[in-house]
Amino acid sequence: MISLTRLNGKPIFVNAILIESMEETPDTIITLITGKKITVLEQGAVVVSLVQAYMQEIGSIRATIKSMDTEVS
Repeated sequence: MISLTRLNGKPIFVNAILIESMEETPDTIITLITGKKITVLEQGAVVVSLVQAYMQEIGSIRATIKSMDTEVS
């Protein structure tokens, strides 16, 4: 889970694996694979960094890279 901030200043914890897309209009709107939309104060680049850090923490990125290396060989 990543910690973000709703527009009203309250924190929200989002399952990063469920994020489908994100847009800045100028608020950052995150769309989950369930179709639910969440508007947060953080800029898109910050959300991307948080998701990348979370994926590295749980080992998801390493597993993907290893899998791609195996396919190339």
